Amino acid sequence: QVQLVESGGGLVQAGGSLRLSCAASGGTFSRYAMGWFRQAPGKERELVGAIHSNGNTYYGDSVKGRFTISRDNAKNTAYLQMNNLKPEDTAVYYCAADAKIGKILQLKTADYWGQGTQVTVSS
Repeated sequence: QVQLVESGGGLVQAGGSLRLSCAASGGTFSRYAMGWFRQAPGKERELVGAIHSNGNTYYGDSVKGRFTISRDNAKNTAYLQMNNLKPEDTAVYYCAADAKIGKILQLKTADYWGQGTQVTVSS
């Protein structure tokens, strides 16, 4: 059983930056693909991006060029660096883990989820 805890959310002005962290425990972190999702009020959950266990990264069109996903297997932590934030990036952000990246990328789901962290971007 993998436990995930996100941190780093908050309030930021448009054009600013935030870095979210996702600390994992209870499993072999390096074996898991990690995904970042977000959900704004009244909207469906959206895949922000993902990182394979081999380090390959994938991004949704709305965040390409602004967001960067990374991982530090020694620290059992995944990161979401968000730059040039826009008001439309406001959402609860969730990290997720799954042994199969296809489940994250194609099915937009995962076996393990964090509790979420709020990101609010003011205009």
